Amino acid sequence: MSDIFAVTDEFEEKLLLLIDVSRFDNSPKIVVSDIACSMSFEHWIAVRRLLEGGLLPSAVVTHRAQFEALLRSIWLLYVATDEQITKLSVELTMEAEQNAKNLPQAADMLAAIKISGPPQAYDALNRFKENSWKAMNSYAHAGIHPLKRHADGYPTKLATNVAKNANGLAVLAAMQTSVLSGMAVTQKAILDLATQYAECMPAPL
Repeated sequence: MSDIFAVTDEFEEKLLLLIDVSRFDNSPKIVVSDIACSMSFEHWIAVRRLLEGGLLPSAVVTHRAQFEALLRSIWLLYVATDEQITKLSVELTMEAEQNAKNLPQAADMLAAIKISGPPQAYDALNRFKENSWKAMNSYAHAGIHPLKRHADGYPTKLATNVAKNANGLAVLAAMQTSVLSGMAVTQKAILDLATQYAECMPAPL
């Protein structure tokens, strides 16, 4: 898998240059959404490093976190109320932690984005969830997927697919970053770059 890692590292360098931009403003909604999006990028890097180390179960768990951070970022920007934004923006205390426990989970956020978010973002997130969610949950909770794979070994194709799917989510996160910067015009450049690196992207992108 060294080839896909090398190509992805090259892609990452060019992608980060495209989205090296400032936030549109410092309103709580923009700030907290941007932080969640940044977390998704961090998980993307971690997924690849774990795969390079042969730690596929941990990579899949982190891949799920990558998806959920991106999902949260989009939900925060397009759906969350001011009260919900505040719950995630205040100083971290035991009271704040308790208040944040009743925020929507993945399925609820996705359903709300379908109604109030951009259709393209919903379609991409929903497609990913439909194809990967059950398996990712299995890895997160030590279900049949990781137990069998851990016993029998991990196919290279499985690891390759995880790496490609993580790259696909990174493209969506870059699109979200461009929106948060108020420079949505960069989205075409992001998609053009992803097309240039189609060999390390999921199909269809």
